[in-house]
Amino acid sequence: MAATDPTWDTSALLLIDVQRDVLDGGATPIAGTSAALPALRRLAAAFRAAGRPVVHVVRLYSPDSADADLVRRDALAAGLRMLLAGTEGAQIAPGLLPDGAARLDHDLLRARGWQEVGPDEIVLFKPRWSAFFRTPLAAWLADRGVGTVVVAGCNFPNCPRATAVDAVSHDLRAVVVTDATSGATPERVRELAGMGPVPLTTHEVLAQLTAHAAPAAGRRH
Repeated sequence: MAATDPTWDTSALLLIDVQRDVLDGGATPIAGTSAALPALRRLAAAFRAAGRPVVHVVRLYSPDSADADLVRRDALAAGLRMLLAGTEGAQIAPGLLPDGAARLDHDLLRARGWQEVGPDEIVLFKPRWSAFFRTPLAAWLADRGVGTVVVAGCNFPNCPRATAVDAVSHDLRAVVVTDATSGATPERVRELAGMGPVPLTTHEVLAQLTAHAAPAAGRRH
């Protein structure tokens, strides 16, 4: 087994920035994100059924642009309404959270907490590109014995790629789900694969998860 090969029985799903504003018709639509939603929903449902952890990672900007990426501060200060805390557009895209899950508590999330939405399933706020930067993600995954992260969502050149690179930096094996990540062009995916993350399709991930993951009855609470 190669050092970068996914370990499916210790895997977790990271869904990055799949929020309403970035969907078609949203305040700041990102091309390809709405088209990826069916695959993202299949991934979330499959990881739940397999008893594996799921983390929804979100952005929550403030209108004064405080604590935002430098490249976005001017636009936010000028009035860009993108994933603003407290708005409907910052809620997670329909169909991704478990049935009956509460709406996001933006105050809790921006205070660096996480919101539980199901067994071993949380929502986590990240203040920058990577889901590991200034968040408790690495410790949360370690507490659950996670050795492989499966990354999907919006938008490959920015947050999914930064998250996958940081995962490798934490000595985690990483998978990027190419057809469930907007902006995942073949050239971009090839460049990232050279750093260790493994590109797979949703079909390939679900096949491996079914073959190797523990049953839902073994899920930790």
